Amino acid sequence: MGALSHIRVLDLSRVLAGPWATQNLADLGADVIKVERPGVGDDTRSWGPPYQRDADGHDTAEAAYYLAANRNKRSLTLDISRPEGQAIVKALAAQSDVVVENYKVGQLAKYGLDYASLKAIKPDLVYCSVTGFGQDGPYASRAGYDFIVQGIGGFMSITGERDALPGGGPQKAGVAIADLMTGMYASLAIMAALTHRDRTGVGQYIDMALLDTQVAMLANMNTNYLASDKAPVRWGNAHPNIVPYQTFQTGDDGWIIVAVGNDGQFRKFVEAGGEPALADDERFATNPSRVRHREVLVPLLAQMVRKFGKDVWIDKLEASGVPCGPINTLPEVFAHPQVKARGMEVALPHASGGMSRLVASPMKMSETPPLARTAPPTLGQHSDEILRERLGFDDAKIAGLRTDGVV
Repeated sequence: MGALSHIRVLDLSRVLAGPWATQNLADLGADVIKVERPGVGDDTRSWGPPYQRDADGHDTAEAAYYLAANRNKRSLTLDISRPEGQAIVKALAAQSDVVVENYKVGQLAKYGLDYASLKAIKPDLVYCSVTGFGQDGPYASRAGYDFIVQGIGGFMSITGERDALPGGGPQKAGVAIADLMTGMYASLAIMAALTHRDRTGVGQYIDMALLDTQVAMLANMNTNYLASDKAPVRWGNAHPNIVPYQTFQTGDDGWIIVAVGNDGQFRKFVEAGGEPALADDERFATNPSRVRHREVLVPLLAQMVRKFGKDVWIDKLEASGVPCGPINTLPEVFAHPQVKARGMEVALPHASGGMSRLVASPMKMSETPPLARTAPPTLGQHSDEILRERLGFDDAKIAGLRTDGVV
């Protein structure tokens, strides 16, 4: 049934941060109704290729980007700019525990779908707004995009190769990390608000901002700066205080991570590479010396690592007790025995007739494990079902709403 099988969520969000939060809730069993624009839907449905394939292997209208954040939900199409659409949202909100939205600040107020309006209908409602910069402050009215927030929030100032090296300079993350982390924080805040509601009967408003999250998630880099007044810099895949603690390219053009934490591990590393004399060189014998002489040592290590291929190095270093790991491509990730053993890939029947290959929730729970129950819905797939089940509409009323373009 899922830990949240008693919770109803009305999801008015699009793209990634909001849908990521509601997917977490859906994975845990919540009944999530995703409200989308008729004929268009979530913007990410068209963010392809690649696309979901049907039973014959042909592309559908569902982009893989959309599939990433919308499993276990039901799709209802509504034109919320119309009074009839607003009335349906209000009726559904009256039956819901949670509303999640990511419209621009103040935009839903003109439709009577803001927190104050829906709280009047459902006093114990938990209402979560997700925006780029929050509901107040000088940037509140600005549109917030993950890439921009990674820059404003300091992430890119500490991510990327060192300026002095080829390819140096600021670098964004390979995924929309501000969006994803905001979604994670939002789902946690929603759970805390539901717990508070269950104890007190009082709902509340949650104001989530990508910029706030991006600043918060810099963790020790924040406190390094606040404690020293010295801004951290980019180190690429190297470590400012430990050498060697970085990536190396292997002889078969693969990549490995070597994380030498002490002098004994360094000796084992160079012995595995057939260069034991490096551990006896006074310039490299201790970590402080290696840090001071990294510009000399690292090229020597890079040349040594090119002697063998990626798999050979992993075997050698694992056998020697040197912390290491490969840098896998995604095909290698999903073929990895540990990833397979943990069941991180799932396949679900899609409404197109094909199968959706998706990633499972990483939350492992003994009593109420998250389940991948249904593939991400096609646009409006559950409109009739929801209107009948939740609001008691008959076929004639639903047909009239569809004819009028409300549904």
